[in-house]
Amino acid sequence: MSDLPKSVRIHDEGPREGFQIEPKAISTAEKVQLIEALAETGLKQIDALALVNPKRVPGWADADEVARLIRKRPGVRYTGLWLNMKGLERAATLPVDIVGVIRLTASETFCIRNTNRNIAQTMDEQRQWLAFYRQHNIPLEWGYIMTSFGCNYEGLIAPEKVVSMVGDILGLADEFGFPLKGVVFADTVGMGTPLSVQRLIGMVRSKWPELQIGTHLHDTRGTGMANAAAALGLGASQFDTTVGGLGGCPFAASKGAAGNICTEDFVYMCEEMGISTGVDLPKLIECAKMAEAIVGHPLPGKVMKAGIRPRTTIG
Repeated sequence: MSDLPKSVRIHDEGPREGFQIEPKAISTAEKVQLIEALAETGLKQIDALALVNPKRVPGWADADEVARLIRKRPGVRYTGLWLNMKGLERAATLPVDIVGVIRLTASETFCIRNTNRNIAQTMDEQRQWLAFYRQHNIPLEWGYIMTSFGCNYEGLIAPEKVVSMVGDILGLADEFGFPLKGVVFADTVGMGTPLSVQRLIGMVRSKWPELQIGTHLHDTRGTGMANAAAALGLGASQFDTTVGGLGGCPFAASKGAAGNICTEDFVYMCEEMGISTGVDLPKLIECAKMAEAIVGHPLPGKVMKAGIRPRTTIG
């Protein structure tokens, strides 16, 4: 664990990731309430909504209204997810922060199920996104690779394939004259293990040692936090998380599809390891309790129930 970062950037995706899959209808006011509360915790980026087809994801039929109602806190970015050019163009009409990304998927089958495009078609569409970024002076920040560790359709994904896709992302960025901050590896259906996380990140760092690394980890099989610790040990510094452990991918084809690693649990772990998060943990715990009340069922977060470890000295 000699390469631990001194600090991490946390991107909370609870509102977008969580409310897209809840069977209960979540009101627009409740969505806005949670987003605004999260912005008071010290988090600098919140994925607030999904700009997707409401027929496929009815939980975000009110995305435009949510975007317009949020009272923005200075210094916080309020982002939205889009999966195609139509969604990106829609984002440009709303008061949300557009963060330039390249988004690829390692599993061909999952790619088709999730976006109705295969990998080759997705590469072509990424060029449209990049042209849009350039035209509208939007900086490119991250490349995302979905299903980096496997999917329920194709099984495990070879790390060599994901490494090759990192090269594809860097090639796309260079083609359009953009620098790239880093690459985020998404364990979309929770098939990663600490060993596979270490293997993939180690291979990428060996080839591109200056490239920043991020993760988007799901806890479907209970390895999410262990995977985060493994990524931290290799210097990963960007983490997508969800308050309370909200969420799950609606296209994961898994009955037990779980949300991302829990934001407050991850903050607690980092701070106990001496890694700065810049987040007020007690305020974040209150947000987790709010999220649990909104969805009306228990959430998997641990620290929200157990509390923060007392600061006592043994001996």
